Amino acid sequence: MLLNLHVKNLALIDEADVYFDQGLNILTGETGAGKSIIIGSINVALGAKVSKDMIRRGENHALVELVFQIEEKSQIESLKALDVSMEEDGQLIISRKIMGSRSISKVNGEVVPISILKSIGPIIIDIHGQHDHQSLLHHQKHLEILDEFAKKELDPIKRLCQEEYQTYFNLQKELKKFNVDEETRAREISFLNFEIDEIENAQLRIGEDEELEVKYKKLVHSKRILDILSSVYEQLDNNNQDSVGEVLGRASRDFQSVVQYDKDLENLSTQLMDIDSLLADVSRELMEYLSNLEFEQEDFSTIEKRLDTINHLKSKYGQEISTILEYKKEKEIKLEKLMDYENQIAAMKGNILDSEERLEEYSHKITQIRKKYATKLEKRIVGALIDLNFLEVRFQIAFTKKDHFSANGYDEVNYMISTNPGEDLKPLNKVASGGELSRIMLAIKTILADQDEEKTLIFDEIDVGISGRTAQKVSEKLFTISRNHQVICITHLPQIASMADEHYIIEKEVKNKKTITSITPLKKDQMVTELARMLGGAKITDAVYENAKEMKYLADLKKS
Repeated sequence: MLLNLHVKNLALIDEADVYFDQGLNILTGETGAGKSIIIGSINVALGAKVSKDMIRRGENHALVELVFQIEEKSQIESLKALDVSMEEDGQLIISRKIMGSRSISKVNGEVVPISILKSIGPIIIDIHGQHDHQSLLHHQKHLEILDEFAKKELDPIKRLCQEEYQTYFNLQKELKKFNVDEETRAREISFLNFEIDEIENAQLRIGEDEELEVKYKKLVHSKRILDILSSVYEQLDNNNQDSVGEVLGRASRDFQSVVQYDKDLENLSTQLMDIDSLLADVSRELMEYLSNLEFEQEDFSTIEKRLDTINHLKSKYGQEISTILEYKKEKEIKLEKLMDYENQIAAMKGNILDSEERLEEYSHKITQIRKKYATKLEKRIVGALIDLNFLEVRFQIAFTKKDHFSANGYDEVNYMISTNPGEDLKPLNKVASGGELSRIMLAIKTILADQDEEKTLIFDEIDVGISGRTAQKVSEKLFTISRNHQVICITHLPQIASMADEHYIIEKEVKNKKTITSITPLKKDQMVTELARMLGGAKITDAVYENAKEMKYLADLKKS
């Protein structure tokens, strides 16, 4: 359930803080007051694209924050699968700060990418925008709705079909790439042989390049090594009167000459003798190193040439010797297949036929499940449409089979409807008006919501193109849905607004030469006043007010 919406510096909203409740939450206001900004704000928080122009003029950022109360185990598990951590009290806090061309999104205080927000949205909320009913004009939407209705039984087999279709697609791609003419195949065989031989002749050994780099580095800097070590040896050599070794030796001997007079100096004398001895060892080892240090031009050239060979292969086949050797294995496998071309082609075609058989099996099962649930959905939709004032309605889901496989089976479905007695069933996109499409979408949303009771449902002007008795039926349907769901609905019809459990008015006013949109919860008497405005327009007469009062009273009777 959506508990709170906080919006700051977005479009015409300076700052708004709205607390929603269970049941039917109605939002009304004059045309142009900014009703859709509220729904737009929720969409922004859930990852929708937003232009920097949406930041309120004079401000450097905009902020939208949503607070949800999540209690359904299925929702919690789905959120955990996205690595979304929940608060101990079950609250989920989503915020998005928009700053020019970038934004920062957080879920329960942790920064997340936009992709996570977009994944969270469908788990916790279902938003029906002003023009979403237009999607019913497209066949693909018809299939999506049916699959959503049948998802518990359908999803496992659909996943198998999707995985198999990916295998089938890859096999087709591999065959197309492999199936070449004789001249092209001969050319490719020649090139593969060249690459394999080039790597093979190099006789590469893993780790060899690192060993050679160490030796090469030493040889390149051998002169500097010689000069520095010779200088150090000269400073340590005891044969040099001013060397460190000679000075330290004299100091040690002088020190020993006075130890006999003070036994407390014995420890220091011993340390000095150890240093003298250690220095002599260093000098001796250094001399030995210098004696063995040689620069052989032939060795240098050999190492340099070997490194050039290895680096050349790296530039062509991979930056590591292990990668080059792996590349060679792959090319050997490909060469072997090309050398056995006819058998390989036959094997590939056989694998494709096997995959087609599995796809046929999965697609057939998918069709069976869809048709079973289509019969149920037809009856449910007819019942819901009758509740929405389609008195003589017939509805049917027609199936046709594609001439090719897909990841979604091979079905196409088309919603067929007749809204008047004696009329033939016709495709929905050929006969339904805008108002009828809105009611059909509401019927479908009602049915799908029964399967997914935990979501918050938001309707932005679901009442487009309807009035009178039909509007009353729609209001009753929305109220029925709201008994098991939190429903938030923007409407311009008093029949729908009268059924509100919570009613909010959205108003636009000018303050300090700035246009500001505000949203305010209404008390019972204020609800009646707002209904009167919706009924009577600019001037609210006593008769209009009494009519609004009666409408609210009758609505409350229906709700009780």
